[in-house]
Parts: sequence; C-alpha cells; structure tokens
Amino acid sequence: MIDPEQTLEPLFPNSPPLDSRSADLRRLVLRAMEGGGRGHPGPALSLIEILRVLYDDILLYKANKPDWKKRDRCILSKGHGCLALYALLADKGFFPVEALDEFCHFNAILGGHPERGKIPGVEASTGALGHGLSIGVGQALAAKLQKQAFRSVVVMGDGEINEGSVWEAALTAAKHRLDNLIAIIDYNKLQSYGTTRQVLNMEPMTDKWAAFGFTVHQVDGHDVEALRTTLKTPPVPGKPTAIICHTIKGKGLPPAENNPAWHHQSRMAPEQFSELYQALEVK
Repeated sequence: MIDPEQTLEPLFPNSPPLDSRSADLRRLVLRAMEGGGRGHPGPALSLIEILRVLYDDILLYKANKPDWKKRDRCILSKGHGCLALYALLADKGFFPVEALDEFCHFNAILGGHPERGKIPGVEASTGALGHGLSIGVGQALAAKLQKQAFRSVVVMGDGEINEGSVWEAALTAAKHRLDNLIAIIDYNKLQSYGTTRQVLNMEPMTDKWAAFGFTVHQVDGHDVEALRTTLKTPPVPGKPTAIICHTIKGKGLPPAENNPAWHHQSRMAPEQFSELYQALEVK
C-alpha cells in the first residue's frame, strides 16, 4: 500500500528512459499542440506508453475498417488526454498525420475532446469524466451476450475516479463476471489543480479495486516491457481486471513533469516549442 502522505516520488524509481518510438509519439503530441495553439500536455504525456503498448501489441483492430465488428474496443475515458490518443491513431493510419496540424481548428475532425462518429478509431465521446467505464461495461456485457470474443479496455485518470459513476460501473462489472473488461488507471497522482491526495485521496487504490471484485495489477506506466507483460497476462476467469499504471504527469518534457500548471497550456511561443522538441532528442 502507498502511504497517502508520500510525495510524488515514483513507486518505480528505475523507470527506463524514453526510447525513440516514445519520443516520436510525444513529438506528434507537440505537433498537434503547435497546430492548435492549445491542449492538455500533462494528461496526454502520462498516457503515451500505455496507449503505445495497447495499439502496438494488445488490441485487435483494422485501421482501414474502424467499425470492424470483431475489433477490441478501447475507450479513453479521460478525454482531456486525447492528444495521446490522436498521436496513436494517426500513427496507425486511422486518419492522416497531417490532421494533427488542424487540431482544434474550425471544422477540423480533432477537437479538444474525442468524438465518436467524427474521428475514426474513437469508440466513445468522452471528456465529461466518469462515463467511460460504464460504456465499457456495456460493451463487454454485449460481447458476452452475443458470444463475441472482443475485449473492452477503458483508460481512466486517477482524478476521474473521484466520480461515483466509476464505482457503480465497477460493481456491475464484477456482478456480471466480465473477464473481457480491462480497466486501466493512469495514476499520475496529479489533478488539474493539485495532487489527488489533496483533492480526494483514493488510497488504498489496489485494495479498493480488489474489494470491488477486480483482479488488480500494478505496473510502471512508462516501462514498455512491463506493460506488455502485464497486459498480456490472461484474465482470471469470471473477474474483470484493473491495471494501476504509476505514471508521471508530463512525462518526457522537463518543465511539464509533475507540474499541475501543465495540465493545460495555450498561447505558447514558438521558441517554447523549439525547446520542447530539443528535450525529446534521444541521446
């Protein structure tokens, strides 16, 4: 159990450095921010490795057929972290990479929160926090009833799980024995204006999810190999899975790391972007 009075020192202090792929995906996030003049870098950068492993190694999908019936469903419930999702969807060919340059432009497909039916590959319109797990539970239950093999993966923020609807959905998942459901918590321990401990302490995190009937894993959310191993672990029959990913908000950009001021940024000067791109040069 993590001491709720601890600082933001990482639970996994020996997290490996960013490799070239992780740096490239972060450059796509910066590209979108530069194009749109705004965005939520902190919540997006803590997600990169989680979404990278999901789309590189775990999820079954067809980028040229985003509504393919046999696809796994992946919901980014913390919709304000959408820049990370957009980077992965563009990288995988769901839409052209050039669309990132029009982020938040009038009549562009990529807005400040993901929209189902507008952006290929987006499974749910999110941003009003606390709804993604309920949608994912419905999808997983539908798969069971229809005898389909697809899985439902829901990525949530640690601040988001302050919402009571998350825990109602968790109870329902356990009741219906949804072993085809994975709940991923991006546990960066920071919300928009302070630490999760200060705003609404959610510890003991692992015990809570276990008490709600989930098999629980903890992992370094920036360790690609550890994420692969954890996400490839077969579910316990009849139990949904929760994966608590210990992450750093703003990971990879020194001024943004563990800095609530970087929850959202706008009106950034060109020289700021130059400095951030330089910080992502893999040595």
